[in-house]
Amino acid sequence: MKIFSSIQEFHSESKTVVTLGTFDGVHLGHRSILEKVITSSKTLHAESLLLTFFPHPRMVLQQDSDIKLLNTIDEKSYLLKEFGIDNLIIHPFDQTFSRLTAEEFVKNILVDKFNIGKIIIGYDHRFGRNRTATIEDLIRFGQEYGFEVEQISAQEIDDVSISSTKIRNALDEGNVALANSYLGYDYFFTGTVVKGNQLGRTIGFPTANMQIAEEYKLIPKRGVYIVSSEIDGVPVNGMMNIGIRPTVDGENLTIEVNFLNFDGDLYGKKLRIAIHEKIREEQKFPSLDALKEQLALDKQTASAYFANQQ
Repeated sequence: MKIFSSIQEFHSESKTVVTLGTFDGVHLGHRSILEKVITSSKTLHAESLLLTFFPHPRMVLQQDSDIKLLNTIDEKSYLLKEFGIDNLIIHPFDQTFSRLTAEEFVKNILVDKFNIGKIIIGYDHRFGRNRTATIEDLIRFGQEYGFEVEQISAQEIDDVSISSTKIRNALDEGNVALANSYLGYDYFFTGTVVKGNQLGRTIGFPTANMQIAEEYKLIPKRGVYIVSSEIDGVPVNGMMNIGIRPTVDGENLTIEVNFLNFDGDLYGKKLRIAIHEKIREEQKFPSLDALKEQLALDKQTASAYFANQQ
């Protein structure tokens, strides 16, 4: 998959089959759309192209929006690459772009830059300045400029929007298993291991303290989770706490991973952490010994989970 950081960078002599949108999560609802794009591109001997934007349009057009996203740009690119899209354009969304008229968008971008042969888009998609143009306008432009328009049904669009909302709600509630069932894969985040206060090491449960650079990344509800990762190409299993560590009067939110089958220096490493299931809520214990006893039980739960997966 070729990745372009703006529309201006892209050029193709081949015709393209285009879709566009945020595709946050690249979940099962999105995948049915992507399958249409890829199938159509093969039928037409064209290249598949997905146009997405960053920042998310709501971050630009709704300054008070506190939207949290399921994927960072790098994570979305990773998922789309696995899926098989030929070209991914991540265009910077700003006020200037939002003011393009519908015809400017179609003529200057879809036709002149993308060499479009077909666009696959939702029945309710609106575009152009103030989002005034409709699918009917797009069909008219297609007839004028010689490209095909395929509408995605109301049901499919509802499935996509409902899935995105349900995934965010499930993660906010700590129901990772439900979120994963909508995603079609285990929800994950990417972070760098940084130094913590090393309390876990003193009670026999050393942790990798994860720092996520992207503040817009959605973090599940506080609690203890079963997770896995890969360190230097080797799969590792673990358990993770998201919370403020109330037993030691913590105040700041931390993400700490205790790996069950790894003991080594991880400082500075960038890890992708997949979240499988929630074990329990975060809670305050009367003593460090009580916390240690509970962590031993959590470890048993996590170990049993992975034993059942084999």
